[in-house]
Amino acid sequence: MDIDDILREADPEYYSTPGDDGDLEALTRAWVAERSAPELLDWPSNGLIERANEKIQRQIEKVEVMTGDMDPKTNFGLIIIQTELERWKYLVRGFLRARLAKIDKHTLHYLSSPSLRSRLSPSEISFATRHQALLHEHYLSSFLQSFPPQLRNLDDTAGGISMVDAPELDTAVFIRALKDCLVGTQGGNAEDMVDALAGEVLIARWADVKPLVLSGDAELV
Repeated sequence: MDIDDILREADPEYYSTPGDDGDLEALTRAWVAERSAPELLDWPSNGLIERANEKIQRQIEKVEVMTGDMDPKTNFGLIIIQTELERWKYLVRGFLRARLAKIDKHTLHYLSSPSLRSRLSPSEISFATRHQALLHEHYLSSFLQSFPPQLRNLDDTAGGISMVDAPELDTAVFIRALKDCLVGTQGGNAEDMVDALAGEVLIARWADVKPLVLSGDAELV
């Protein structure tokens, strides 16, 4: 008997919602990928985080109902459900914290174009916009107001040099090939391609393997 069997016995409704089994694995992969990638990845468009939050809320309500039951068997089930609940909460928190850390570090970068903004959820866009406004107000009151007006913009690109700090795409990452594929290297030539077999783990520049990760041919580890 594994943890899934115990959970089904403790809470028959645990897997009543289609996709519950796959959502935990998908959430784990999303959390690992977000922690490993040097730049912000796309917000899951399949409703994964929303379903995870709904599941957490259902389990919290279940725990509240079971808390008053003093039957030893029920109490054991309660412990199992609480443990699983903490696992889901840990993954969601870790995923969101990894994203917020990147948004906090490169706020202007992700607000600079529609394509980059599309990676954020509506709540993240609201947070980033307010965060940048507060930061700009702080800089103005601290020292920017003493500068000439043309030097007060935080997104200035005069002289061909951008003031906007962007993620370092040459950062090394570990990937696992999900199918046989070719991994590019810094040279970018055909002779610089490396064969990667399914299941093989490699280290490479994020800029080189990003297309493989986005296409699903590889995953970050």
